[in-house]
Amino acid sequence: MGYRPPFFRAPAHFSFDAERRTCNMLLIRHHTKDKGDMGLGFVCADLLSNGIQVALPLSEHLPFDCIAISDSGELKRVSVKYRAAVNGALEISRRSVWSDRHGSHVKTHPRGAYDAFAVYCPDTAKCYYILENEIIGTYLKLRLCSPKNSQKKGVHSVTLFTNPKRLFDPVA
Repeated sequence: MGYRPPFFRAPAHFSFDAERRTCNMLLIRHHTKDKGDMGLGFVCADLLSNGIQVALPLSEHLPFDCIAISDSGELKRVSVKYRAAVNGALEISRRSVWSDRHGSHVKTHPRGAYDAFAVYCPDTAKCYYILENEIIGTYLKLRLCSPKNSQKKGVHSVTLFTNPKRLFDPVA
């Protein structure tokens, strides 16, 4: 069977053939995790294509998903979200929601846990960048199209949030 470290216990869905040096593993897919990974991939590609370097943390238990690094070396902790449009808008929340065998869980991240949000929208195939201080309260709604009632006050158009360089803009 070959050497296995004493701490290694293979899960039931994993098999290893030492003679053939092959592994067979039943992949367990988590749809919401896949969407988060897609969002992170698109955001990293967008940042890199705009001249912003990206560092990925080793832990998944941090409130941010990546670190954006400017040309001057300035660092910004970025929380990445994957959001589909609902009624012509994207809602960005400072909450994380997940489910496990113990039920559904909601965690609201405190201010200062990250510097910005990056949101990937599959409907527009674009990324949007929101600074942490632009979210008043617990969420922000970005409009993909003009409101039907022609409201202007308090409406945030996605066109203002497409440039990733705004993460480092001191005026923004």
